[in-house]
Amino acid sequence: MTIRIATWNVNSVRQRIEHLMTWLKECSPDIVCLQEIKCVDEAFPRLEIEALGYNVVTHGQKTFNGVALLSKLKFDETKSGLAGDDEDAHARFLEGVVTLKQGVLRIACLYLPNGNPVGTEKYPYKLKWMSRLLEYSKERLKAEEPLILAGDFNVIPAARDVHNPAAWTEDALFKAETRESFQSLLGLGLTDALRAVTDEPGLYTFWDYQAGAWQKNQGLRIDHLLMSPQASDKLANVGIDSYVRGWEKPSDHVPVWADLEFEAA
Repeated sequence: MTIRIATWNVNSVRQRIEHLMTWLKECSPDIVCLQEIKCVDEAFPRLEIEALGYNVVTHGQKTFNGVALLSKLKFDETKSGLAGDDEDAHARFLEGVVTLKQGVLRIACLYLPNGNPVGTEKYPYKLKWMSRLLEYSKERLKAEEPLILAGDFNVIPAARDVHNPAAWTEDALFKAETRESFQSLLGLGLTDALRAVTDEPGLYTFWDYQAGAWQKNQGLRIDHLLMSPQASDKLANVGIDSYVRGWEKPSDHVPVWADLEFEAA
């Protein structure tokens, strides 16, 4: 069977619930990672989503951040929070495990810090978060199981992933240190799903609300699906549902999805 795994920064789930429901019905992904739900767990619109056949797990936070996992497959276990900093209270990381015929599939839903303005404590926080993610990935890859890191990485990996690279060189999303940290993840053996299927430039997942960025296709690619070798071996297709950016009052991000050929348990 094909399992579709998607990630979407919804930029407030309660404001975008109608968009989310429409997209879930149209695309019927099996597992969805949401970021920036911007609500506490109790306020998440769980019932509407459960009615579509999803198991729902949230790691929320009032008005900021927040991540959620939706899955048509039952979760065997879930865990919130990224190891490595007990002081970090931001709701940015949620891990879920589902059982397949050949073993388990592990999904980590993540929302990396933006890191701007660069001259403040926000940028070191971003880099530290990325190094914690690197340690997590190193450990997890030892298990040699299908693993997917899915989410808003707030990283533009390369010049072809942004409409005007020169304008972004000092931005936290595109600074050399940021891209090096991202490359370190790939260096562990993780595969950027989209780049496994196409080298095409101009494929974006985010368009600013300002200056007609969407209409002019002046976007960035910052939402990614990174896959362990055991997951990327099963990769059949990858897509960006950019059309949802054209809806009324949209999120500034759009869903990215990958189809993997697994057998269900």
